Amino acid sequence: MWEEPCISGRNGSGTVFFSGCPLRCVFCQNREIALGGTGRELATGKLAGLFLVLQEKGASNINLVTPTHFTPQIAEALRSARSEGLTIPIVYNTSGYERVETLRMLDGLVDVYLPDLKYYSGELSARYSNAPEYFRYASLAIAEMVRQVGQPVFDDQPSGEQLMKRGVIVRHMVMPGHTKDSKAVIRYLYDTYRDDIYMSIMNQYTPPDDIDGYPEICRRVTRREYQRVVDYAIALGVENAFVQEGDTACESFIPDFDEEQYLMEVL
Repeated sequence: MWEEPCISGRNGSGTVFFSGCPLRCVFCQNREIALGGTGRELATGKLAGLFLVLQEKGASNINLVTPTHFTPQIAEALRSARSEGLTIPIVYNTSGYERVETLRMLDGLVDVYLPDLKYYSGELSARYSNAPEYFRYASLAIAEMVRQVGQPVFDDQPSGEQLMKRGVIVRHMVMPGHTKDSKAVIRYLYDTYRDDIYMSIMNQYTPPDDIDGYPEICRRVTRREYQRVVDYAIALGVENAFVQEGDTACESFIPDFDEEQYLMEVL
């Protein structure tokens, strides 16, 4: 239920987390799975079955989280599931650190792309994610995503809510002390895509307990910092954006990975 409103809807997003991650961000909030030490091994047929179970449970979509390194198997599973009746949208939820060649395997299979654009500065991406060329790869990846799915399309629900049926939402999490880089990210996205994408400007940064050696990010983002970034986006003319209000930075957005919900139904 913790995704953007047009992704979660009332029923929730059918989220499948994939173990491992192409990045090793020092502030990662999902380390339990990002380091690859948690999860169950599934054949592609079982993965397709899990997608169908989530659809049967009423999920708003299938939400693939950190899926990059399993892309060929995911593409096979999606084709299989669609042949067996999978109809809800497919969301590709990624750090943005992608190769265009990988994304092209998903052309026609993914409906909604949900990438991060974490940094504009190569210095910051090298320090916090060991990826000095992060922006180059992520910007090319986002361009390919927009090429594949086009402008945002929403499906009006009887309840009055709008679920995203196709489109791109680019997430950016504001980092403590780095509002200048956040503004550069937002400026790039708006200058490049205008209203052809949505942005999601996030304030939920939570420093891990063991983040030694990075004292400058050992705190939460202040309300003033976050508001400065949001005000900048408004001043630019950004209209298609989600913002977080209240005390979201004090909430936990980390799932309980011990709970293997629905998994036993396909094993």
